[in-house]
Amino acid sequence: MSKKFLTIKEVDLNNNCPECFNKEGLQLTFKQQFKETSLYKSLTQEIVHEITCKTCETSIYPIRWTDDIERVFDYHLKAFQPKKSSFKLKKLSWIILLTISLIIISIITFLLFIN
Repeated sequence: MSKKFLTIKEVDLNNNCPECFNKEGLQLTFKQQFKETSLYKSLTQEIVHEITCKTCETSIYPIRWTDDIERVFDYHLKAFQPKKSSFKLKKLSWIILLTISLIIISIITFLLFIN
């Protein structure tokens, strides 16, 4: 099973980076988990977020956030709308389900005609 995170929303922030103090490099990214197996695809409600600085190329972890960054993050978190979760069976799943159904119907039909 592969778990990936799809980028749903990216926002450029006008706050100073706590590492390099540049005002134009911070970017807030919201991602939603996407699972894929050989039988199905699924978009879950699990959301992750990260703030990175494009200038110094570092991840800004919550321990380093300033009060301003935290306020802007809370604002964008409230405004963020994740995609609806979804679940889709792949072709292999449908083939397996159809085969199992046909086997069960065959067994029931065979048992009915024997009696």
